[in-house]
Amino acid sequence: MPEGYPINIWVNEERFARLDGAGLLDMARECVAGLKVIVVYANDAQRDKLLKIYPGAKFDSATTKSIELLPRKVKDEIFDLVLKNKNVDVLDEFLKDR
Repeated sequence: MPEGYPINIWVNEERFARLDGAGLLDMARECVAGLKVIVVYANDAQRDKLLKIYPGAKFDSATTKSIELLPRKVKDEIFDLVLKNKNVDVLDEFLKDR
């Protein structure tokens, strides 16, 4: 399992179709009640930068150690980068000019 702080990107019907079209369905894992998720991991510096840029986001330090409440637009952009790069290691690129 990768190390870091997970950002869960839920796979709705539109995202499922895009993953399928790109041949990347294996990137999504089943999570709860048949719902699928793609997990992008942030390191310490990436976590801190995301929380600074998006003050509405939260870090769940008590249980899941995940980054929550990022705006939908942000998750959409991260998802687009996952598709483009065919990889979940995209946060450096996402944060590059922010």
